[in-house]
Amino acid sequence: MSVRWGLILLLWAQGALAQGFAGLGTDAEGFAVPRPDPVFDFPADHGPHPDYRIEWWYLTANLMGADGTDYGLQWTLFRSALAPGEAAGWSSPQVWFAHAAVTTPDAHHVAERFARGGIGQAGVHAAPFEAWIDDWRMAGATFDALDLSASGPEFRYDMRLAAEGPLVFHGDGGFSVKSAEGQASYYYSQPFYSVSGTLHLPEGPVEVTGRAWLDREWSSQPLSDTQSGWDWFSLSLDDGAKLMGFLLRQTDGSSYSSATWIGPDGATQAYGDGAFRAEPLERAEVAGRKMPVRWAVTLPDKGLEVTVEAVNDNAWMDLSIAYWEGPVRVSGSHAGRGYLEMTGYE
Repeated sequence: MSVRWGLILLLWAQGALAQGFAGLGTDAEGFAVPRPDPVFDFPADHGPHPDYRIEWWYLTANLMGADGTDYGLQWTLFRSALAPGEAAGWSSPQVWFAHAAVTTPDAHHVAERFARGGIGQAGVHAAPFEAWIDDWRMAGATFDALDLSASGPEFRYDMRLAAEGPLVFHGDGGFSVKSAEGQASYYYSQPFYSVSGTLHLPEGPVEVTGRAWLDREWSSQPLSDTQSGWDWFSLSLDDGAKLMGFLLRQTDGSSYSSATWIGPDGATQAYGDGAFRAEPLERAEVAGRKMPVRWAVTLPDKGLEVTVEAVNDNAWMDLSIAYWEGPVRVSGSHAGRGYLEMTGYE
């Protein structure tokens, strides 16, 4: 999420889960670490950063069919490193994996892929932009106009994305702090994509339109070893404003929060720990867990007091590392739609 630093197959396989969720609190010795006052270089920074241990290209979309039915879509490519740097062929220390999903009000379809770096099975090119694993692709002449495709046993989608606003940088100019101890990532988004295309579902094809949000993030130790999971919200409001906010849950029951308010023109205001608040209002039994599926979300400085409710309570990503992710509806002081990701619930 998002604070989407959670799904690192490599660290899971190494048994590092005790060091924060999915091993993301594990010491970053030998890897580059994010520093304050970053200077980004585009289009190069749309590509991979192999000296950092963890990186992702993470897209979610709120879609609607001609009959008004809500749908959600996810496409994510993760890069995780055994060691800093890159090498040719099977000597590459890079591991790639990907998740894709489609959510309807009544069903949640998911799939995953895995690949080694260095052999052409997966990777990212900055310009022309292309991110791929097997036949799953997000690609275009520029980052502003992309074609998107993925498939699983029960679904396929083919989408077109067009950016209608600027890139957005979270935290302090893209330096996003994740804990009181100072763990951080580089984090920017393109939250202004319009999207259209076709969902191929068991009941047949559905033409859809909507809005999409792409997160780019990389780090080497983005969590503290005392953080057990997170709740991440990306909300697109009907008045054109947007909100990214997250809670990182501590093992002692407290939490660390951060948020970015994004105006319709792309102007941002960052909020540190404590300004953004999210409280569960209702829980549902999901995959044997009590998951919060209805939330009270507030950002008092912007007069935001909303209820965020899942389109489908059972949006469980039953994958190698399991988590909840799905589309949400927003009501209250502001109306809109968005996405919610929740990890670390047992």
